[in-house]
Amino acid sequence: MAIVAPASNDGESVKMMERSLSSLGPRGFHKIAYTEWGREDDACPIVCVHGLTRNSRDFDIFADAMARTGRRVVCPDMAGRGASEWLSVKTDYDFPLYMADCAALLARLGAEQVDWVGTSMGGIIGMGLASQPGSPIRRLVLNDIGPFIPKEGLARIREVVSWNPLFADLGEVEATLRTALRSFGRFTDEQWAHLARHAVRREEDGLRLHYDPGIVEGVAKGDAGDVDLWPLFEAVRCPVLILRGAQSDILTHDTAQEMCRRHPDCRMVEFRGVGHAPMLMDEEQINVVRDWLEK
Repeated sequence: MAIVAPASNDGESVKMMERSLSSLGPRGFHKIAYTEWGREDDACPIVCVHGLTRNSRDFDIFADAMARTGRRVVCPDMAGRGASEWLSVKTDYDFPLYMADCAALLARLGAEQVDWVGTSMGGIIGMGLASQPGSPIRRLVLNDIGPFIPKEGLARIREVVSWNPLFADLGEVEATLRTALRSFGRFTDEQWAHLARHAVRREEDGLRLHYDPGIVEGVAKGDAGDVDLWPLFEAVRCPVLILRGAQSDILTHDTAQEMCRRHPDCRMVEFRGVGHAPMLMDEEQINVVRDWLEK
């Protein structure tokens, strides 16, 4: 399915395609949906992967902006989110499966190199792939995530995943998200409406958040302590850009600084008034990523 975005200032429109592929997991094949923007002949696409309870449509504004510069942008819904298939065995929601699904997507794209923009969970997946020998990731953007996650932040994330309210209409969804997602930063009314529209799916009794509540079982497999992935990060050889919300409880300032100390080609940018995680919807955030990718 093709959707054409509004025309840009130069009169050109950007086409967004909704596509899917079959990926092999431990119980058989499952569908992974993704959106694709921009020129198909771009030799180094940008792959954008969302956070734990989010989906590909978080990147619509960023992807549109990058596509207008001539880039190809691909944004998958990870299993159990958005338009992708829910898994029958909920404990399969884990990083080995997510990495395998993304490897299948990279094979579908047919590009020798990609740039990776990963928010939270999407950044951990990116670290995992970039740490592998022969990785196709040319540049890695870690959006408010790092190799050390404090247990306090993890406890809050687990609480968020367990939240599964029923909404009567989109107005109620938007009003709730304006409170629940206030740490993401400031948005226009149009952007809040966009987030609300793509945050839910329609069921018989109303609207529910657009992810499988069973993903909590994958999160619950971990213990209650801190997460330490320093060996994974230290195996990453490509250039790294760290984006941090200045009020983030997932990526601390000290961890971000230590990442820059340990990695030979690493830069960190903090955004004021934002917690976990910057949404890459405003011009400042988009320009930081665009300029770094174009270096």
